[in-house]
Amino acid sequence: MSSRSNITVFQGPRNFRLRLILSTLSGKPIKIEKIRSDDLNPGLKDYEVSFLRLLEAVTNGGRIEISYTGTTVIYHPGLIIGGEYTHVCPDSKPVGYFIEPLLYIAPFSKKTFSIMFKGITASKTDSGIEALRWGLLPIIEKFGVRDAAIHTLKRGSPPNGGGEVHLVVNSKIQRPLTMHATDAPKISAIRGVAYCTRVSPSIVNRMIDSARDVLRPIGCEVDITADVWRGENSGKSPGFGITLVAESKKGWRFFSEGIGGAGEVPEDLGTKIAYELLEEISKSSIVGRNQLPLSIVYMVIGSEDIGRLRISKDQIDEEFIWLLRDIKSIFGTEVFLKEEDDDSGDFIATVKGVGFTNTSKKIA
Repeated sequence: MSSRSNITVFQGPRNFRLRLILSTLSGKPIKIEKIRSDDLNPGLKDYEVSFLRLLEAVTNGGRIEISYTGTTVIYHPGLIIGGEYTHVCPDSKPVGYFIEPLLYIAPFSKKTFSIMFKGITASKTDSGIEALRWGLLPIIEKFGVRDAAIHTLKRGSPPNGGGEVHLVVNSKIQRPLTMHATDAPKISAIRGVAYCTRVSPSIVNRMIDSARDVLRPIGCEVDITADVWRGENSGKSPGFGITLVAESKKGWRFFSEGIGGAGEVPEDLGTKIAYELLEEISKSSIVGRNQLPLSIVYMVIGSEDIGRLRISKDQIDEEFIWLLRDIKSIFGTEVFLKEEDDDSGDFIATVKGVGFTNTSKKIA
């Protein structure tokens, strides 16, 4: 990573979406080079090009330059304008891949974000719809974004998709609230949803029963609902999945999710996701590992005040380190970690906000 002529330079496809989002929020251009330059199929993948098109649609005045081989991208960000738009996602990535990064910028747009996504609604590698709705929307609510919703109109299982999801963010704020979260929450209830498309409804009940068997000894309320999709709203492919969410009384949530693969037994999936939820709770402090990047970025772009967030030692992994490096490269600010004195092994992440100003809100 280096900076030449006011352009921050990155190498490789790692954190591709996040780097573009950080550039958009900061207003600073970036250059990403050597994107899979040594692969048999070098350059950008179809879903990365699709995300660039989406970013171009919700901003105004920006400029994207892609090299002939697709291994270099130069991105000059524009103003975030939002608006109404329909985005057809490639089958190589689910709609969650495209919705998740928009949650970083949607509250700072000139117009309401009202975007219809068409494609696959779940996968084994990227966030599903319930994970976004129950896991990430509550996080941005903590920072003052009150009016945001994700509506599932049609569910589309891989490989052929056919789903439709509507993202609406009507909350436009000047900057995020300052975060002070240092007391680890206690789980008060576990909720979830098990769904299926174009398969027998009994599969849903089998997932629910196996997940409940694992979670029942915890001693708190467990409520998993069945969501059976039929007809044209069930997409083009058969499939099933389950999402579990552990809630605290203060509104913090941890989640785990999974979808069934070819030949996978519903009972095994329910048991696996239940154990993954327990693991997520044990390895997290205030926010889950999937929620941490969103929390840190919102803290960075907050007012020029000190924000604090308790994180566990297990959350400080390679992905987290790369996140901090990218934030420092683009915003020039650092996140300080100090170990707690209570023998928990947790750290307090301290961030001074950069005083981000929503220029789009001034224009509106």
